[in-house]
Amino acid sequence: MLTLADVLEAITSVRIPEATATIPEAVIDSREATRNSIFIAIPGENVDGHDFVDAAFKQGASFALIQKEMPASFRTLDLRGDLQIESPFDFSAPLCLRVDNTISALQQIARFWRRRLNLRVIGITGSVGKSTTKETTAEVLGVKYKTLRSPGNLNNEIGLPLTILKLNNSHERAVLEMGFYIPGEIQFLCDIAQPHIGVVTNVGTVHAERAGSQEAIARGKSELVQALPADGVAILNFDDPWVRRMEEKSKARVFFYGLSPEADLWADEIEGLGLDGIRFRLHYQNETLHTHIPLIGRHSVHTALRAAAVGLNDGLGWAEIFEGLKRGRMQLRLAAVRSKSGALILDDTYNASPESMLAALSLLDEMEGRKIAVLGDMLELGPYEKQGHEMVGMRVAQVAKTLITLGPRAHMIADSARRAGLKPANILEFEESAPIVEWLNKNLTANDAVLIKGSRGLRMDKITAALEVKS
Repeated sequence: MLTLADVLEAITSVRIPEATATIPEAVIDSREATRNSIFIAIPGENVDGHDFVDAAFKQGASFALIQKEMPASFRTLDLRGDLQIESPFDFSAPLCLRVDNTISALQQIARFWRRRLNLRVIGITGSVGKSTTKETTAEVLGVKYKTLRSPGNLNNEIGLPLTILKLNNSHERAVLEMGFYIPGEIQFLCDIAQPHIGVVTNVGTVHAERAGSQEAIARGKSELVQALPADGVAILNFDDPWVRRMEEKSKARVFFYGLSPEADLWADEIEGLGLDGIRFRLHYQNETLHTHIPLIGRHSVHTALRAAAVGLNDGLGWAEIFEGLKRGRMQLRLAAVRSKSGALILDDTYNASPESMLAALSLLDEMEGRKIAVLGDMLELGPYEKQGHEMVGMRVAQVAKTLITLGPRAHMIADSARRAGLKPANILEFEESAPIVEWLNKNLTANDAVLIKGSRGLRMDKITAALEVKS
């Protein structure tokens, strides 16, 4: 387990054997501080973590990483410049450790700690499906190895180091999600995490507003496969041309998955079973295998293929892989709940991109009864905004009986659906969520299936909350 001596050595290059206190994890929220943890005080635009150092200590933290001067009542060890320690020094808690920049110091500690650990890291990136792939892959690897996964969506320059500091010497694998917002970010995360296996799900249009283009997004995602060692494995989506071309950028061995017989691992005879999961056939080398897993939606076959590919390349047999795929603890962002009228509500309001919208609509298509799509704006699409919304509208016309939109951009979904043949009388457009809730409460029946999805900024989860029957 990480010790105070490790933290001091990571920052100052000086090892203090007397600093034996163990540190099970690092936190940036004082409310999440646990016994013996280290609290990282990060100054923000609206909230300054230095104001919560005392709260973190009271919550159980032993140490706090700070970059600002604290009141004299806080014992502080200054790690800036040459380390000066008066002997004897009390290394017991609570103790503040002052550095020049707490985020940089956190990253420095994580980089140091990762290199002390004998384990294999699996890095996962892509525009859509990172989190579900991470969860499914961790379930598969967990059958054979002690595995840590990134909690939630801790996939950036702060979240990934926090995850690494949860690792200890007993862990054999770590499955880490890696997000992309700006060029060089994934390369930076890889420098900290040192992945041996890299998985790329797809290259979509989400974040195009910031990245500039789909080509720029592909370049950013490819930083993962470029960072892999020569004895590593790049697991790439053969069905996505942008991802397939990443083969040229990796010195690691490439393993393709997809729905094409040209891939190393591929699937066919895919059958969506609604909320009962999916059934499909797998092909690998000279083997053909049939399976049924609890992931929902036909698009989830790619998630299963990614996790299986990691397992195959990390020493697992098919029995272990299928056991992991069938575990029921997989954390999916889509939730199925019932309304007061008994209608089935598919709440997929975490976020939205054209790719995830189309996948969710395909799941809605598998449901029984009248199908209603409640769709909101997709943000951050940049130059793909019109194309993305119109593509979704065309698919809505094929799937839904009724379309309800929220937000100014979603009018493009409605216009496209009308042009594709959805009756104008069955399209309702709103700028606020309250009238949507009112319409649904009046018109839903037990025979209806409703998909609710839009970018997180629209807070469409409030629509679900207003409709859901509370147990």
